[in-house]
Amino acid sequence: MAVENIVRIRDLLTTHGRLSLDVASLSDDSDLYQAGLTSLATVGLMLSLEDGFDVEFPDSMLSRKTFGSIESIAEAIEELLE
Repeated sequence: MAVENIVRIRDLLTTHGRLSLDVASLSDDSDLYQAGLTSLATVGLMLSLEDGFDVEFPDSMLSRKTFGSIESIAEAIEELLE
């Protein structure tokens, strides 16, 4: 996983995730839904990720698993950037 992608994801999560916990306190594999991510916030986060990384999430990636952790988001982004 590219460190710069993790940093960008954390920045976008801070701005668009509406989490009840500070993003800086979360590990890369922390459950974002337990940290307060809602389905509505997931949509905003997804749109910001698409803009920030110039990618488009296919329907097959629109799942709780994809957006469940910073690590899983980074894996999806890296797959889309290939």
